[in-house]
Amino acid sequence: MPSLESEIEGIIETFTNNLKQRKFKGSRDLALNSVQLWKKIIGQMKWQNARELMDKIKEIGKDFQETSPSETVIGNMTRRMLKIVRDEYAMLQKGKQEDSDLQESLQKILTADEVDVDYSKNIPLLKPAIMEHIGEFLTELESSEIDISAQALEHIHANEIIMTIGYSKTVFAFLKTAAKDRAFQVIVAECAPFYHGHKLAADLAEAQISTTLIPDSAIFAMMARVNKVIIGTHSVMANGGLKAVCGTHTLALAAKHYSVPFVVCAPMFKLCPEYVCSLDQDGFNQFASPEEVLSNDEGMLVSRVNVYNPIFDYVPPELVTLFISNTGGNAPSYIYRLLSELYHSLDVQL
Repeated sequence: MPSLESEIEGIIETFTNNLKQRKFKGSRDLALNSVQLWKKIIGQMKWQNARELMDKIKEIGKDFQETSPSETVIGNMTRRMLKIVRDEYAMLQKGKQEDSDLQESLQKILTADEVDVDYSKNIPLLKPAIMEHIGEFLTELESSEIDISAQALEHIHANEIIMTIGYSKTVFAFLKTAAKDRAFQVIVAECAPFYHGHKLAADLAEAQISTTLIPDSAIFAMMARVNKVIIGTHSVMANGGLKAVCGTHTLALAAKHYSVPFVVCAPMFKLCPEYVCSLDQDGFNQFASPEEVLSNDEGMLVSRVNVYNPIFDYVPPELVTLFISNTGGNAPSYIYRLLSELYHSLDVQL
């Protein structure tokens, strides 16, 4: 019979292999699987106190992040686990959650001394409290798409023209919910060279929503007719900038030129406390095969040029009007506040 340690190593190895082979279907699926994995690890692993548990979480989480640096959700879930451990320890130790008072001042956040907190005390009720909190967090993750969709009627009005790009399950659910009570049109940019917009256009048309599919080159020409841009995103960075599908920056610039509201549907688990910009392409981006951009059949031309096919775009926060998360709508300038509630300041660097 395999030992407990080897069983934990087995499930970690399986998760790592799935991560390398990109078997997870989108950020939400990755977030759910990450938290379920952490629940198993924390529940089965032997640890004596909160400090020992946090050290192990950081060690394993760092390995996960190094396996797939561009998947910020993995680091986000690791930080959430650390925050849950800190909160439950503080609640059992002091009778209140650490750094979770919604009324605390910005000065308190900036000047609070966290280094002296002693997590080495053995508290018997800590493990069941952590497991219960993780269970509640899983429920929040599972319902995040529904919670965002429930706000659709507040943002989409009758006879509006909405533009989006690529394919996003969250945006599809958002538009589908609004279509139950409102009649509107959707323009979908196809998101070349991957053409994910084709799937979204087909799904919207199947849901009886008036949909027009356009090439990316027509975004600026069509923007003058648009009332609102609604997109999904891969990650929301600490400054309110976006790491989104390639072509989103073009869409955001066109929206800015015509003063069209640029709305981003992003559940809270996509908020990342890191500052990354498009200048750091190695750390920020993933690159797909250039075959989609310039076919190898063009032999003479291919031999003379270097072709890059990036998957993501960086969109600066000044181009974003509003974030719609599962907890409500917020401006980009409020992201710092949400991050302080989601993650502990000492866990930003794993």
